[in-house]
Amino acid sequence: MRISLIGRGRLGRTLFALLSASPHTVELLGRGALPATPDVVVLCVPDGAIAPLAAQLAIGPVLLHCSGACDLDVLAPHTRIGSLHPLMTFPGPEVGTPDLAGVPAAVSGTPEALADARAIAATLGLDAVEVPGDRRLYHAAAVIAGNFATVLLDAAAEALAAAGVPADQAPAMLAPLALRSLQNAVPSPRAALTGPAARGDHATIAAHREALVQAGLSELLSLYDPLTERAIAMSRRDG
Repeated sequence: MRISLIGRGRLGRTLFALLSASPHTVELLGRGALPATPDVVVLCVPDGAIAPLAAQLAIGPVLLHCSGACDLDVLAPHTRIGSLHPLMTFPGPEVGTPDLAGVPAAVSGTPEALADARAIAATLGLDAVEVPGDRRLYHAAAVIAGNFATVLLDAAAEALAAAGVPADQAPAMLAPLALRSLQNAVPSPRAALTGPAARGDHATIAAHREALVQAGLSELLSLYDPLTERAIAMSRRDG
């Protein structure tokens, strides 16, 4: 298969590095370049750039986008269209190349495009899954699980640094707890929940809030308070 990846961002560069080791013929192009004679064109560009770029491309090859939130109508006027969205974070090959073996990837499209999306996913080791519902909800779930987990680790590290731990050591110190908590939660998040909210320890929760304010970290209450309420609600659902 001849694959043209368009978009030199973190995702495009990572997919190019991974697919270059495969039997496929792969090229990586910037947005201003036009592919020659590929079988498949994969758009690895921000959501807002997909429709204008698709409109510039010659109709013929299968056209895929890698957006999690967009439907296929952004690929008009092409008719052999689909999507391939790996459910993984891509910091760029300079930072790290993720192991994609067994990682889910949302795929969709017309029959030929869907077959090509599945073939590329298989080459990368991805587990292709069709998501039949609202793609915006799918992508919101991905953002909450992925991006917000990073935001929470940053907030936790800030609080830990305020307690006296060197700031450059705080994320690594918290990482084993965060990673194990996520692993424990996979079978059942509610069953895996621990901590003061799960055991109804309102005195400790109040102490946390007081300490954050006294340390000049009152802005973290905008995370701490609603997440504590969510944790309490989770616990109450299970009695």
